[in-house]
Amino acid sequence: MKYLFGSLFMAFLGAGIALFAYTKINERPSGTLSKDSSQVQVRDAEALLTSLTMQDGQIDFTYAAEQTVHAVVHVRTKSTVTPQAGNPIWEYFYGDRYSRPREVKGYGSGVIISDDGYIITNNHVIEDAENIEVKLNDNRTFTAEIVGRDPNTDIALLKIKANGLPFVKYGDSDQLKLGEWVLAVGNPFNLTSTVTAGIVSAKGRNLDILDSDLKIESFIQTDAALNMGNSGGALVNTKGQLVGITSAIVSPSGAYAGNSFAIPVTIVKKVVEDLKQFGEVQRAIIGVNIMEVTQEDAEKYKLNEVRGARISSVIPDGSAEGAGLKENDIIVKFDGMAVASPSELQEQVSRHRPGDRANITYIRNGKETTIPITMKNVAGNTNVVTPGMGGSGTVYGARLESLGSSDKNKFDVDYGVKVTELNDGVFKDYGIKKGYIILSINGKKVRNASDVQNAMGDQDNLKSIEGIQSNGTIFSYSFRN
Repeated sequence: MKYLFGSLFMAFLGAGIALFAYTKINERPSGTLSKDSSQVQVRDAEALLTSLTMQDGQIDFTYAAEQTVHAVVHVRTKSTVTPQAGNPIWEYFYGDRYSRPREVKGYGSGVIISDDGYIITNNHVIEDAENIEVKLNDNRTFTAEIVGRDPNTDIALLKIKANGLPFVKYGDSDQLKLGEWVLAVGNPFNLTSTVTAGIVSAKGRNLDILDSDLKIESFIQTDAALNMGNSGGALVNTKGQLVGITSAIVSPSGAYAGNSFAIPVTIVKKVVEDLKQFGEVQRAIIGVNIMEVTQEDAEKYKLNEVRGARISSVIPDGSAEGAGLKENDIIVKFDGMAVASPSELQEQVSRHRPGDRANITYIRNGKETTIPITMKNVAGNTNVVTPGMGGSGTVYGARLESLGSSDKNKFDVDYGVKVTELNDGVFKDYGIKKGYIILSINGKKVRNASDVQNAMGDQDNLKSIEGIQSNGTIFSYSFRN
C-alpha cells in the first residue's frame, strides 16, 4: 500500500507540473496575438516543455541553435585594390600586370535583426567593399546596402530588400554570468550555418585592437570556437537570444586557440538604433582620458579595492570639467552601476546620447562623492551628430575618416583625415588616392570629414590640398580656379 501511495503521489505531481506549464504557456489575453508573436510563444512553449523533460545538469542547445541558424547570413564582399606604386624591376621582367588593379574577395557573417532585412555585421567585414552580397540559410542571395558603420565599435548595419525573414531577438548581455553557456553561429572558412558552443570566460575585455581614439572595447570572452569567417556572426544564450556579435580571436596562428571575443549586445543595440535613425552614432562623451587602476594607485589614492577608472587628464570645456572632476579622481560608479575598469566605464557611457544626464561616483583623497553630469558630443555640445561630425563621412566622392592612433604615430601627426574609399568626384579628379592622408584644405587644418566639407564649401572653391601619401611622402597641390 505504501508503494502504491508513492506511485500515485508521483503521478499526481507529474500531472500537476505539466498542467502548471501548460497553464503558464497559454495564459495570454485573448485577441491580442499577432502571427509573429504566436509563433514565438509556440517556440517558447517548446523550450519550456523540453526543459521540463531534461534531467538535472543537462544543457539542451537544440532550441537556441534552431532559433539562430536561419537568421545568420553569409556576407561576401568584393573590392578593387590598386597598388600605390609599381615595382619597376618586376614590371621590366614580367610586364605591368603586378601594378594593375586586382579584385579582392572577402567573407564573413551577419545577423538578421528584423523581418524586413536589417542585418548586423562587423565593420571590418565590409570595410572598403565595393560590392556586398548576402546569402541566406535558404540559399537565396541579395545585394546589400550599407545603412551605416561605426569603426569605433566595429559595427556595421546592412539592409537587403526582403520581407518575412527569420530574425534573432535581442537578449541582455548585462545578465550574462561567468560560466554560462553560449552558442556562436557563423560561417567559418566559408562553411555556412556552423554552430559552436562554449562558456562565458570573462566580460569587459579590452584587447586594444580597434584603431580609433574614440574606440569602445568591452568584449565578452568565450571559449566557443571561432575562425576566419565567423566575424559578424551571432553569440546567443541558451534561449536563442542575441547577446553579442562575434568579432575577434586571439591566436598566434590565426586559427582558433581557445579564446574568442564578442561585442556585447548592449553596445550593439545602441549603435544600430543610432545608425538607423541618424546615419551616425550619437556618441556621448564625458570629456576625460582614463587609465587602469593599479595597486600603487589604490595605496596612493586611499582605495579599498584595486578597481575603477583613474582620470589621467580632463578635456578642457568638456562635461567632466564642468561637473568638477579632476585628474586622478577614481571613477567607481556610473549611473549606479559599479565600474571595475576603463572598458566597463566606456561600455556604460556608450549606451547614452549627447544631452543625457547621469550620476558619476568618484573617489578623491579617500572620500566617495556622487555628482550629476550632462554628456556632450564630439563637437562639444549636445546637438544631434550628423554624418561627418562623428569623424567619418563622404565628401565629394571620398570616404574620409579621422586618423586613428596608429596612423598618428606612424606619420608623426596629431590631426588629419584618411581617404578610405574613393569614387568619382573632385578628389579623384585631382589625383588623390585611397590611403592618402589629408592634413589641410585651402590652408585650414582638418580633423574630420565635417572640417573638410567646411574648408572646401563648394567643390569649385578648392584651392589647395596638403597631406601625406601612403608611402609617407608629403604632397602639396595648388589649383587655379
